[in-house]
Amino acid sequence: MEYQYLFTRLQPSGPHYPGVKLPPGNDARIGHPMTSRLLGYFADAQIGPFYLGNLGVLSILCGFIAFEIIGLNMLASVNWNVVQFIKLLPWLALEAPLPKHGLRIPPLAEGGWWLAAGFFLTASMFLWAARIWRRAAALGLGQHTFYAFMGAVWLYLVLGFIRPILMGSWSEAVPFGIFPHLDWTAAFSIRYGNLFYNPFHALSIVFLYGSTLLFAMHGATILAVGRFGGEREVEQAVDRGTAAERAGIFWRWTMGFNATYESIHRWAWWFAILTPITGGIGILLTGTVVDNWYLWAVEKRFAPAYPAVWGVIPVPGR
Repeated sequence: MEYQYLFTRLQPSGPHYPGVKLPPGNDARIGHPMTSRLLGYFADAQIGPFYLGNLGVLSILCGFIAFEIIGLNMLASVNWNVVQFIKLLPWLALEAPLPKHGLRIPPLAEGGWWLAAGFFLTASMFLWAARIWRRAAALGLGQHTFYAFMGAVWLYLVLGFIRPILMGSWSEAVPFGIFPHLDWTAAFSIRYGNLFYNPFHALSIVFLYGSTLLFAMHGATILAVGRFGGEREVEQAVDRGTAAERAGIFWRWTMGFNATYESIHRWAWWFAILTPITGGIGILLTGTVVDNWYLWAVEKRFAPAYPAVWGVIPVPGR
């Protein structure tokens, strides 16, 4: 069927599909499948059934506890005024422990609640990661989704656990909150001589922008050959049809090179997963190995020194 214009979205209708048969030892799926026309504009229109299992239940429970600890502390910070809580929510925060406590467990009012929220949030993430691994294994899938998820967990752990331990203080960690988190990032960059001169930060940005470009190019290509069945990528990967052939011809004509229906997903997966991995490495080195990224960049001839009119800036090693 022809796509009439850019935003046409075909919604096939048919009997609900409960999913493949699960191996012995798995819990039963819950919920009766239903169809949402609204969600069908963005993905498959079928909702349910769901599978939680013990790991899913524990993960949601730990995540809910962390969410409640953070939310109630924010609500307490505005004297339990719900109106002010809603109004000031983007600016509210649950701060990390004070520097004087180091790596000790502080009183609840001086960062103890932050430690508790971090513990339950971390537990929720690891339980969810284990759930991803087990669901993929039960369905006979590869573990690419698990490793992608762990890439994001790596960055989270660097910010709130690994680097603070190496620095000797929980106060080095990121607060929970929207704008306070952004303020922490800005202050962190200023304190250590501008993260723009951190080469791993630069790599992280390259992979971030590169992954968006790859996904946009791939999505556009599949939509463009959708009229030839291009959305059936698995079939086209093992038995190239006219959609795959036309997509390949297009990119060979425009760039002189093209990825296959299988390899483009490897390109996109690597670019996406390397975004938090390289970003985490850059944060981990900040303050532990490099104290000032601008001076480091000048020393390594990665960045120019300030003009002499502003005075001479001492550079270590010169």
